[in-house]
Amino acid sequence: MSSVLVLDNVYKKYGKIDIIKGVSFDVKEGEIYGFLGPNGAGKTTTIRMVTGLIKPDKGNILINGFNIQKQFVHAMDSVGAIVENPDMYGDFTGRQNLNIFAKLYGNVDKKRIDEVIEIIGLKDRIDDKVKKYSLGMKQRLGLGQALLPNPKLLILDEPTNGLDPSGIVDFRKIVKDVVSEFNTAVLVSSHILAEVEQLCSKVAFIDKGKIVSIESINNLKSDNKEHINIKVSEIEKAKNILKELDFIDTIEAKDNLLALICNKDSFPNVIKTLTLNDIDIHDVYKVKQNLENRFMEITEGVK
Repeated sequence: MSSVLVLDNVYKKYGKIDIIKGVSFDVKEGEIYGFLGPNGAGKTTTIRMVTGLIKPDKGNILINGFNIQKQFVHAMDSVGAIVENPDMYGDFTGRQNLNIFAKLYGNVDKKRIDEVIEIIGLKDRIDDKVKKYSLGMKQRLGLGQALLPNPKLLILDEPTNGLDPSGIVDFRKIVKDVVSEFNTAVLVSSHILAEVEQLCSKVAFIDKGKIVSIESINNLKSDNKEHINIKVSEIEKAKNILKELDFIDTIEAKDNLLALICNKDSFPNVIKTLTLNDIDIHDVYKVKQNLENRFMEITEGVK
């Protein structure tokens, strides 16, 4: 698979403050790529650079092989974007809104408009005024305008913001169907981690303007480590005993709780070791590793 979006050592500062510090990653065709980080990490600035709203100070951004700084028009021909709640003309119908955007793109015919209406599932309501649409319908229409030019790269910034669970499921299915049918590359920035986990195949974590980790969702789900929390009576004694075991990576003590990261299937050995050393165990449970846990580990520095 070829890379549709490439960021190569990109920097951006506002005044004397470095906001983006050498960001590099790429999104391949047919890939749904998550872009995650805490507030102020640099997500929005990066997306604004990718969409051409601001220019990087250093580094290169390529879209479909075109350098966005030097070949802006050709690069943007390959991009569709939806940012949070897209603005639409409420007194116009859904079809009229799409017709307006089609004229702005300049290379979208009626056949493509009809295809997009079918893709976003608004065929029965497309001739109603947008002010009568639910938020979910408005989000689908916004996605429709982004899909009009049949983009190679689709950028979704908080695309399910404000949607109810049913709307999120509908939106997710449309995006997956688009990727499956057209091999579109998708970059998704969202604070709804559970949704990113279900939608994306790979995620990049950004913190303080730097990419701190790029991980496969499948690898995350099949992590070869176990996360175990144990409540014990003698926490310092237990910690000193367990930290000597070679199958335990890290131990964090808080109040009467020990949080362990250890080799997979080492759970029985942890219990056995504590029991043999006369440590009373009040509670013990495994913590399922998921995107949310990994996000907290990375952004809060829990290693």
